[in-house]
Amino acid sequence: MNTFTVSKLQSVSELIQLRSRLLNEEEQAGLARKERILICMGGGCLASGARKLKDEFHKQLHHAHLHNSVEVKGIGCPGPCSHGPVVIIDSDKTLYQNVSPGDISEIIEQHIQNRQIVERLIFRDNTDGKSASSIADIEFFKRQTKIVLHNCGTVDPLSINDYISHNGYAALSKVLCGMTPETVIREIEKSGLRGRGGAGFPTSLKWSLASKSSSSQKYIICNADEGDPGAYMNRSELEGDPHSIIEGMAIGAFAIGANEGFVYVRAEYLLAVERLQNAINQTKEYGLLGDNILGSGFSFNLEIRMGSGAFVCGEETALIASIEGKRGEPRPRPPFPVQRGLWGKPTVINNVETFVNVPVILLNGGDRFASYGTQKSKGTKVFALAGSVRHSGLVEVPIGTTLRELIYNIGGGTVNDRPFKAALIGGSSGGCIPKEHLDVPLDYESLNELGAIMGSGGLIIIDETSCMVDVARFFFEFVTEESCGKCTPCRVGTKRILEILLRICDGEGKPGDIEKLIHLGEEIKRTSLCGLGQSAPNFVLSAIRYFRNEFEAHITRHCEAGVCFREKKFNDLEIQHSASTKD
Repeated sequence: MNTFTVSKLQSVSELIQLRSRLLNEEEQAGLARKERILICMGGGCLASGARKLKDEFHKQLHHAHLHNSVEVKGIGCPGPCSHGPVVIIDSDKTLYQNVSPGDISEIIEQHIQNRQIVERLIFRDNTDGKSASSIADIEFFKRQTKIVLHNCGTVDPLSINDYISHNGYAALSKVLCGMTPETVIREIEKSGLRGRGGAGFPTSLKWSLASKSSSSQKYIICNADEGDPGAYMNRSELEGDPHSIIEGMAIGAFAIGANEGFVYVRAEYLLAVERLQNAINQTKEYGLLGDNILGSGFSFNLEIRMGSGAFVCGEETALIASIEGKRGEPRPRPPFPVQRGLWGKPTVINNVETFVNVPVILLNGGDRFASYGTQKSKGTKVFALAGSVRHSGLVEVPIGTTLRELIYNIGGGTVNDRPFKAALIGGSSGGCIPKEHLDVPLDYESLNELGAIMGSGGLIIIDETSCMVDVARFFFEFVTEESCGKCTPCRVGTKRILEILLRICDGEGKPGDIEKLIHLGEEIKRTSLCGLGQSAPNFVLSAIRYFRNEFEAHITRHCEAGVCFREKKFNDLEIQHSASTKD
């Protein structure tokens, strides 16, 4: 596919003609070939050997003289990350899991040549061990609604032509062909899209405030500084569908009147940065970024800025300071970034998932997007499902889907059917949801009532083998380490809370420690400068709210899960043994 070269596109009509040529070539290639093998090239599958697997498929297909009739194509993450490397046979949508190079000859001979499914490799979906070969019949897939992830698992993230042939940049051309900034913002408002970075601020309101500014220079920024433990939604979206982020940002820039943008991404996300930069280069080559895009008079340039692993730079004012070359520290608000942001100019900041939703909304209409979700929270949400769950990975469901549905019907239940204890949602600044609230709808309002937050979408499932005091200690160590230290409540208060938690976990807790944790937590929330400090105590307070009995038991040196005091017991035994030896 895509054998011809493309010169810089000068108009919307040229983009439409290109898409037509690509689809025609795809159709002709499809008539010539018999099959297409799709291999997940996401970070998780690559770590499990997907690149070697792809090379071996090419080698063995050539050896079997099938290389002209069977195409091997790399795709972004289709979702089931714990079962990689994942291979999909495109014609019948059969999904094979945990594929190794030793399985390739069997797949080629049995499935490609004889059209018989390799039963031992197909996805095991349910707790009873039943399997389904087609993606359409697998519970993990059929219970999802993919808007953000609609290209992941379908489009080659390295190919702009593949993206264009799947309606890529059609929304941007629609915007540039006949819409005004006001009508774009109105469509976003109609959709009810809220920021997916955690706070859930209405996207249309943020864009509207920036668009009304009279400043001649404005900026738009994509916050891809994903840092919560267990969260990898943005990384997978960048790796699997980078052009959607670019298209969404270009539309946002048109709406607010910006001509320059930045993607602020973690330097640790090497594959995501590589693929995003490749996509930016391709888009510039095609004339879809730069000056006078598609002859519309609209100009927009986009660059990548890499962070250095500071969690606080996920806070928008700290992120802005980092891009400016300053120390990544938050500043008081107001003024807000839409009033005075990057280099003192009006700036809109949205996260990766928010921008990926934008082209879909503009192409299909805000009303269609608003048909998903709840009355106050529209659309879908991507979660990184991890922990004690059978099928961990990326899942996308309508906002308002229950936690039970996500864990048991999509995730396949807990590992080894261990009793569910709690779900940790919203990362280190989030909260926990105990088993009595398994049927809570996952929307902003319901989670806030439980003392938790949606966050960016990290969702860790824990069972009864875990100790909630120890989990609280783990998350608070992360929060304390990542405090920038600018304000006293966060810098000092988090250390005091961590000291108490460590003491309790070591079996040295005292009566009144729980009350101290609550008091300190509430004061830090009330007096900290930025969102990190204000949400830092959330998890500890949430854990005490629902699992106070475990904290009280630890004060009397009892850990129901048998997790805490082990190291201290071991050291005590060593001391006793040493003393008895001397005697």
